[in-house]
Amino acid sequence: MRVLLLGADGFLGRHVAERLLADPAVQLTALGRSDDADVRFDLASGAPGVLARFLDAVHPGVVINCAGTTRGGARELTRQNTVAVATVCEAMRRSQVDARLVQLGCGSEYGPSPQGASTGEDAVPRPGGPYGVSKLAATELVLSSGLDAVVLRVFSPVGPGTPTGAPLGRVAETLRRAMQNGDGELKLGGLGVQRDFIDARDVARAVHAASLSAAQGVVNIGSGRAVRMREMAAALAHVAGYEGSLHELDETPASAGPPPYPDGCGGWQQADVRTARDRLGWRPRIGLEESLADVWMEAACRV
Repeated sequence: MRVLLLGADGFLGRHVAERLLADPAVQLTALGRSDDADVRFDLASGAPGVLARFLDAVHPGVVINCAGTTRGGARELTRQNTVAVATVCEAMRRSQVDARLVQLGCGSEYGPSPQGASTGEDAVPRPGGPYGVSKLAATELVLSSGLDAVVLRVFSPVGPGTPTGAPLGRVAETLRRAMQNGDGELKLGGLGVQRDFIDARDVARAVHAASLSAAQGVVNIGSGRAVRMREMAAALAHVAGYEGSLHELDETPASAGPPPYPDGCGGWQQADVRTARDRLGWRPRIGLEESLADVWMEAACRV
């Protein structure tokens, strides 16, 4: 099976590439903006016709799009998350190749959820910020493209390679500095929110399964269980052997609820993952302890 992977140099893209390379039946070509890519191409500024000609030359059976960004203003998010996907869809329509598209979406597309509820794929998306809006627009482009396509809405990915700009990555970096400086108190904000954390390697397994399946539409990828950020921080401190105390910064009045979280999803988010089980034959395998141990191992080695 020939696979064209877009965004192989990103957090999730690296794990997807590793998973695909482990499959002897897969012939992988990576396209991206970095020097490590087999072919350099900027989806946000490149012409669909150029990409279409490349598709005709490579002749992939599956195109997997892990490209995108979580940072920047509304304009940059739109360019990297929405315009880029429009380019992919248009190129695939122009191409002579009848390829399947696996698009990585995000749980942020749903926006805030009622406390205690599991969000299914039939929920009406109401993104609470520009990132979620840009990803939802990309999903709508894929679903209306007429292509053989599936969108995997990934909730809160963690594990090896977690960016320092991500909430859990920031906790790990703050913890590393506290231990390096001998601080007996770890000061953190945003610990009241609850999120559905899923290991990036499990996400890669879901992408692999989706590329081999006939599933279409939207499929949630998460653990199916919300965990409070305070518990994640405490578990990370335990893994690190940190013996100091955790102190939660009072960033907002108590009446305002939990401090804001950058994904625009409020205080609670939990995925209903039955569709992934039924249509992809996928279940998460890696527990949070292993994920956090790997997050800390990388943070501890950072200079």
